[in-house]
Amino acid sequence: MADQYDVIVLGSGPGGYVAAIRCAQLGLKTAIVERENLGGICLNWGCIPTKALLRSAEIFHYMQHAGDYGLKAKGIEADLEAVVKRSRGVAKQLNQGVTHLMKKNKITVHMGEGTLTGPTSLTVKGEKGEEKLTAKHVIVATGARARDLPFAPADGKRVWTYRTAMTPPEMPKKLLVIGSGAIGIEFASFYNDMGADVTVVEMLDRIVPVEDKDVSTFLEKSLTKQGMTIMTGAGVEDIKADAKGVKAKIKAKDGKVSEQEFTHCIVAIGIVPNTENIGLEKLAEMDRGFIQIDPYGRTKSKGLWAIGDCTPGPWLAHKASHEGVTAAEAIAQELGNKDVHPHGLDRNNIPGCTYCHPQVASVGMTEAKAKEAGYEVKVGNFPFIGNGKAIALGEAEGFIKTVFDAKTGELLGAHMIGAEVTELIQGYTVGKQLETTEAELMQTVFPHPTLSEMMHESVLGAYGRALHI
Repeated sequence: MADQYDVIVLGSGPGGYVAAIRCAQLGLKTAIVERENLGGICLNWGCIPTKALLRSAEIFHYMQHAGDYGLKAKGIEADLEAVVKRSRGVAKQLNQGVTHLMKKNKITVHMGEGTLTGPTSLTVKGEKGEEKLTAKHVIVATGARARDLPFAPADGKRVWTYRTAMTPPEMPKKLLVIGSGAIGIEFASFYNDMGADVTVVEMLDRIVPVEDKDVSTFLEKSLTKQGMTIMTGAGVEDIKADAKGVKAKIKAKDGKVSEQEFTHCIVAIGIVPNTENIGLEKLAEMDRGFIQIDPYGRTKSKGLWAIGDCTPGPWLAHKASHEGVTAAEAIAQELGNKDVHPHGLDRNNIPGCTYCHPQVASVGMTEAKAKEAGYEVKVGNFPFIGNGKAIALGEAEGFIKTVFDAKTGELLGAHMIGAEVTELIQGYTVGKQLETTEAELMQTVFPHPTLSEMMHESVLGAYGRALHI
């Protein structure tokens, strides 16, 4: 006899476990299936442990520049093993937290490999053998994994993906990072701060290519100033790895090919959805392996839903969590709950953050995208050097840029680079969700002295009213 539930969630990452919690909150009998660690990649091998690593690198950077703050520090050294141990401890704490949340919300956890046998049924192969589960609804939240280079698959020794880069067998002396999206740039920033000689190779014409062009240009100058080598419009044509290191043939922007030697290489060229061999072939419409869904997470099969990195992007943990709540509430509504009112996901209001040094954050359209969409725009740009708090912090590098519809005053996008901008971006995200215009933002009182005052000044600047520049 198969175990029966209202909802089964396949995958326990930030999309899956949040969906399960919301289902349980709404009174639905809920189960979750996980093949490895509760919390998924994000909590165990992604978002959180990388931030622990980057925090250690940030502290190390400040210690090396203690003199800038009137302090003296001698004999400063980085202990990579201890840094990694701290990061793994953070991941373990959060994994235990998710385990507690499952118990608190009376969610049944099935550990093992889940395979769909129909839109609302699956088998789980684990330590207990094979279990059969059925439900009224199933949410697929199987996430994604790092994409390998076809000619140089990761070996965990010299050629790494993010997973090895978080628990490195040794400190790289000369590191090649292929790809300059958030993952590539964060690891490049971490290892550069820790003392490695870092080269970043990006196929497109600028780093962090999804960001506003002004942000990309500023970040490249900053990272170059910090000692990195940045190669844009370039490609890695071949890699040979052995016990001594990595030899890479790199085609530069001018078409010239050179062979360069590195001790290690991190491949960060995108993701592959975990959707093969789980029974989806006839149940869902697929595009390049990603499950196609409506704004609420529905697939083409009644009762089958999908969220997170196994669906179209952006591939971000907070997007997955939001989709999880939306799908849970839509399911509850279908099952007769009249007190929930789910709203379909608006991808224009999803913020993105990159935790390099300096940090990068954005929401909405870039200036170029807004113009491509036919908007006449007003653009504000305020530098960190004009902000008292930034100067006091010794963090006067960066700017905040805002893009408005010149006709209606609608905030179309906001783009930031500098200290703690990943904490500031949510102000603009809330503004976009509330469909704010420049008038409301101008009339808002921002506390002094704070970095957030630059958000106000950028809005004022779009209309020729900036006060401190």
